[in-house]
Amino acid sequence: MKEAYFIGIGGIGMSAIARYCLAKGYKVSGYDRTPSELTAELEKEGMAVHYEDNIACIPPDVANTLVVYTPAIPADLAELRYVFEKGYKVVKRSRMLGELSQGMRTLAVAGTHGKTTTSTLLAHIFQHSGTLCNAFLGGISKNYDSNLLMADNDIFVAEADEFDRSFLQLHPDIAVITAMDADHLDIYNDLAHVQEAFRAFASQVKDCLVCKLGLPLDSKCTGAKILHYSYDDNKADFYASDIVRGQDGCFSFTLNTPEGSITGMRCGIPGWVNVENSIAAAAAALCFGMDAEAIKEAIACYKGVKRRFDVHYNNGSTIYIDDYAHHPEELAKAISSIRGMFPGKKITAVFQPHLYTRTRDFAPDFARALSNADKVILLDIYPAREEPIEGVTSSIIFDKITLENKLLIRKEELMETLAKDLTGVPSGEHTEVLITFGAGNIDRYVDAITKLLEEKLGDANA
Repeated sequence: MKEAYFIGIGGIGMSAIARYCLAKGYKVSGYDRTPSELTAELEKEGMAVHYEDNIACIPPDVANTLVVYTPAIPADLAELRYVFEKGYKVVKRSRMLGELSQGMRTLAVAGTHGKTTTSTLLAHIFQHSGTLCNAFLGGISKNYDSNLLMADNDIFVAEADEFDRSFLQLHPDIAVITAMDADHLDIYNDLAHVQEAFRAFASQVKDCLVCKLGLPLDSKCTGAKILHYSYDDNKADFYASDIVRGQDGCFSFTLNTPEGSITGMRCGIPGWVNVENSIAAAAAALCFGMDAEAIKEAIACYKGVKRRFDVHYNNGSTIYIDDYAHHPEELAKAISSIRGMFPGKKITAVFQPHLYTRTRDFAPDFARALSNADKVILLDIYPAREEPIEGVTSSIIFDKITLENKLLIRKEELMETLAKDLTGVPSGEHTEVLITFGAGNIDRYVDAITKLLEEKLGDANA
C-alpha cells in the first residue's frame, strides 16, 4: 500500500493513525465534515483534507490505497459506499489500531470517563523517563502537542474506546479500567450490556488488570491479575494518603502501593480527580516495571490534555476552565473537583449536550450533576452523527435543573450572555469560576471567551 485515505480524518483517534501512516511514508489524505484546529494541523503536516462528500477526492489506485473509516461516519455517506463498492481495502479505525498493536507490549486504558487523561499520563511516564513508547491517544497531549508518540521499541500505549465495542480489537498485556457507567446506549441498550462489553475486554488482558475499586469485575472475567486503585480508600492496592491541596489547586500526596509507599508525589495538573487518574497511570507503570522515582518525576511535570480540565484564564479572582465532559458522571466529578480547587467561589457551568440519544437517556442525571453548580447556561444539543429525535431537546435537562439561576440559550447568544455576566449585568454578581463543558463544537468558543476575559479583566497566566 502506498496511500492511506481516512474517512473522518478529523476525529481524534483517526488523526493519530493518519499521523502514524504519514510518518511511515504513506501519502495521506482524507475527508471530514467540518474544518477544525486539528484538521488544519494535519494539512500543515502535508495531508490533503477536504470537507465535502466527494468521491472524486478518493485516491483512484484501488490496489495501493488503504481506506480507514470511523463508525461515527453515517453509513449512507457517498464516499464510504463508494470504497466498499469499488473493492478498496477498507478497515475500521479500531481494527487498524488492533493490527498496529500486534506483537507489541501493549498497555491500554479503557473506561467511560478518565481514559484520555490516564492514557496520556501513562504515555508521558514512558516518554519523560527516557524509556519512550508508541502511543495513540484520545486527546492532544500538552506536553508533546500531539495525540501520537512514536518510538523505536515495542511499547504500545493506547486509549481503548468502548464506542462501537472498538476496544475489543485490543489484547493488552496490561490494562486499566477507570469506569463502567451507562453510556452509548444507542449501541448497548442498557448498563448490563455496557458492563458485559467491559468484561469481554477484561477477558482479553494477558498479565495485569488495574481497575477502579468497586467496579463489577472479578477473577471470573479474566485470567489476568486484578489490582484495584482508589483516590483515598485504603481497601485498594493503590491509593493516596497525606493529601494536601496547594494554592494552585494541584495536590501533593503519598502513593501507597503493594510494594510500599512513594512519598512526596505531586500531580502537575489541578483537581482531586486528576490525583485519581495519576494513581491509575502510576499503577499501570509500576506493573510494567517502571522505576518509582521516574514515575514520581513524570507525574509532577505532566501538563495535561487539551480540553481536559484545561485552565485558560486565571487572574486570581476569575478562572476559566474548558473541559470535554459530556457524561453526567464526568460533569459531577469535574464540578466536585472545582469546588475543591476554589473553595467559596461560585461556579458558572456552560454545557452543550452531545447527541440526542445521550440527552434522552441521561436527562435527569445531567440535571442532577449540573445542579451542583451555582449557575447553569445550557445550550442546544450538538447532534454529531444523529438525526433529531422528536421531543428531545435541551429543555428536558433544563426543566429538571433545581437551580433558580439557569438559562437556556442558543450557542450564538453565548458570548453576549457571558459579556453581561462579566460586568455583573443583570444579576449584579461577577463571574468567579466559569467552565465550558461538552464534546461538540463548544470548543470553537474557547479562544473568544479567553479573549473576552482578557479584554474585560486584564491579561492573566493560565
